[in-house]
Amino acid sequence: MPIALSEEHRDLAASAAGWAARYAPIAETRAQPGRPDLWKALTGQGWHSLHLPESVGGQGAGLLELAVVAEQFGRHLVPGPFLPTVMASAVLAAAAPTEALSAFAAGATGAVVLDGLSATRTADGWHVNGTSCPTLGLADAEIAVVRAQEIWFVLRPEPGQLIPVEAVDLTRSAARLTLENFLVSQDNLVELHPERAELALAVPTAAEAAGLCGWALDCAVDHVRTRVQFGRPIGSFQAVQHQAAGILLHREIATAAAWDAARAEQHSVAQQALSAAQARHAALPAAVDASLGCVRLLGAIGFTWEHDAHLYWRRAVALSGSLGRSAARTLGERARTTTRDLTIASPRDCLELRRQIAAVLDQTEPSTRALADAGLAAPHYPKPYGLAAGPLEQAVIAEEFERRGIPQPTTVIGEWVLPTLLVHGSPEQRERFVLPTLRGEIRWCQLFSEPGAGSDLASLTTRAAKADGGWRISGQKVWTSLAHEAHWGVCLARTDPEAPQHRGISYFLVDLATEGVTVRPIKQATGRSEFNEVFLDDVFVPDRDLVGEPNSGWKLATTTLANERHNMGATLAHGSSDRIRQLLRDHPDDPDALAALGRCASRELTLAALGLRSVLARLAGLDLGAEVSVQKVFSALAQQEGSREVIALLGPGSASAEDGHVVDHLGLPAVLFGGGTVEIQLNVIAHRVLGLPR
Repeated sequence: MPIALSEEHRDLAASAAGWAARYAPIAETRAQPGRPDLWKALTGQGWHSLHLPESVGGQGAGLLELAVVAEQFGRHLVPGPFLPTVMASAVLAAAAPTEALSAFAAGATGAVVLDGLSATRTADGWHVNGTSCPTLGLADAEIAVVRAQEIWFVLRPEPGQLIPVEAVDLTRSAARLTLENFLVSQDNLVELHPERAELALAVPTAAEAAGLCGWALDCAVDHVRTRVQFGRPIGSFQAVQHQAAGILLHREIATAAAWDAARAEQHSVAQQALSAAQARHAALPAAVDASLGCVRLLGAIGFTWEHDAHLYWRRAVALSGSLGRSAARTLGERARTTTRDLTIASPRDCLELRRQIAAVLDQTEPSTRALADAGLAAPHYPKPYGLAAGPLEQAVIAEEFERRGIPQPTTVIGEWVLPTLLVHGSPEQRERFVLPTLRGEIRWCQLFSEPGAGSDLASLTTRAAKADGGWRISGQKVWTSLAHEAHWGVCLARTDPEAPQHRGISYFLVDLATEGVTVRPIKQATGRSEFNEVFLDDVFVPDRDLVGEPNSGWKLATTTLANERHNMGATLAHGSSDRIRQLLRDHPDDPDALAALGRCASRELTLAALGLRSVLARLAGLDLGAEVSVQKVFSALAQQEGSREVIALLGPGSASAEDGHVVDHLGLPAVLFGGGTVEIQLNVIAHRVLGLPR
């Protein structure tokens, strides 16, 4: 999804994209890099001042609106000073109004100089010396916003102060600023929170990075759909599909980071600092990886000067270091003390619902039964089992639980089973199982996989033969999580051996206390036993425990698996930042641990932003595509990387299993293939979202 979620923002995005396509076609950009004539058209439309206060001649919008436009301009590779200028003006807009801010609103070009200069305070003011790092847009800037150590000031560069450099981005200028004993007058000093300045810089930059990712994805997918080798479109080859799906992941990561940073404008300074560091750390590298991924899928043609791909790749590379070096340690330091505010509901939203929730949650240790009877165990379920809560109501409920420090209840495997019963179960089955499960009276397991039928579930051999008043089930299930603790299992069994594989399967509810059921725990690599073998020896299942019609089990199973994949993408069970925080308690200043915490926190922030955007997209009535698969893939990869970080930090301590960190790592495979492997989810993305041929 693009940054724009609301109808108003989608209209703004469409307008920006239409303008860019008309006034900045890539052919003209290639013919005349920089396009000085374009700036007049751009300022005439007001794109440069969208985010500036009306009091200085701007349009009074905010960073989120600027991000929507910057993303589209990045996608269309709009050349010239737009991004450097809005970065500079956004920094000044975070401070008190100045003459320079009015000049930006009137159409002055700008740039932001961040590194390489020193400032010394003397009796007559600040003296600045040094030569800056290469700065995007500085060669064309009429106004430079400069940081020299702890001070910020405004400068109108003179020719002798600029050293042009050969720019990597062929559509923008770059230069160094050199100053010798330059006196900064009091009038040119800018007082502002460094964190607000950092956010003002990060938002448009990350948004443009998201736009670059979007173009890279479209270009790569268009190519692999039409490029034919070995008599087939190369997009039908799994290796190519996975690379294309990987570019989509980069786009979603960059978009989520840019969007979340933009919405932080309305939050506290600490929240802004955290989000700005996350945008730098997540979005800018994603653009480099997506652009390079596009070139790789294009092959040799993408590596030519003639193709546009290198222009986008060059811009991504130039952006990647424009805000300084890696933000991992900075992000880690901020993540130690600040948790991202994921609230989307106003305190005024759903006041009656909040009162109802308070009446239950403010009891002394509310029981699972009380929560279920109040509809709070699964508020999204229809009444009488839940509250039929929509996305906003669910957000309010989650907020009320979190505010009181009460974890929301879970039925574990029941989270996957109950939605199937709500859709396909009989009224009697819903009555028997849904509310008792929510109350914690029934625990479930899933009897799907077999020794010869794992991912290829349709090849299962467990048989169910019709008997008087029910069915007789015989077979073996394996890898059944929590069967040793479960009361009931949902079981797939073949009821018509003559039918095609997917059509001869039925969906049963099996009481694990029934004669003929044997549960045998399997010891895992961790030393624990969380999954099991289950033997079904002529187990009688009454007709009332068949869900749906005979031979319709495959449709029901896909409902269950879809809920499994959705729920497994919600949290990080392994390699979480909490484990690194535990290690930091003993070594609070360890730079490696702080950087690792930053990387781990970045992955968690990305996952949280993806989930939050999904909620808002549902509120806006948008088609989410395969957002469940995107979150599943990212969650699995994040847990793998986070777990690896923990092991690396342990050093020689990884030889000991006493503190649980290594055991946590050994349990990682369960999330890498549970609920569908990463590779299978990449297939889903390639086919269902990108439309690549099978």
